[in-house]
Amino acid sequence: MQRIKTFKTLSRAISAAAFLSVQALICIGTVYWAVAETLGLSEMAALVLGGIFAVPTILVLITAVRMAFDAETDSANQ
Repeated sequence: MQRIKTFKTLSRAISAAAFLSVQALICIGTVYWAVAETLGLSEMAALVLGGIFAVPTILVLITAVRMAFDAETDSANQ
């Protein structure tokens, strides 16, 4: 099946990806903040924790963008 890639479908995919990414960042950021504050981490430990949280965050964002692109360009959804 051929993917439909027009300006309209790509702009919808970008909008959906942006929405999902912002929601994911808010959720992950809240969990990071709660863990860092609960543990009372120092500045350096909070940076290390942020680095640990960065890897799954990037994977979630890549997945959200891929899902939005697949959903909006699928010919069955048009």
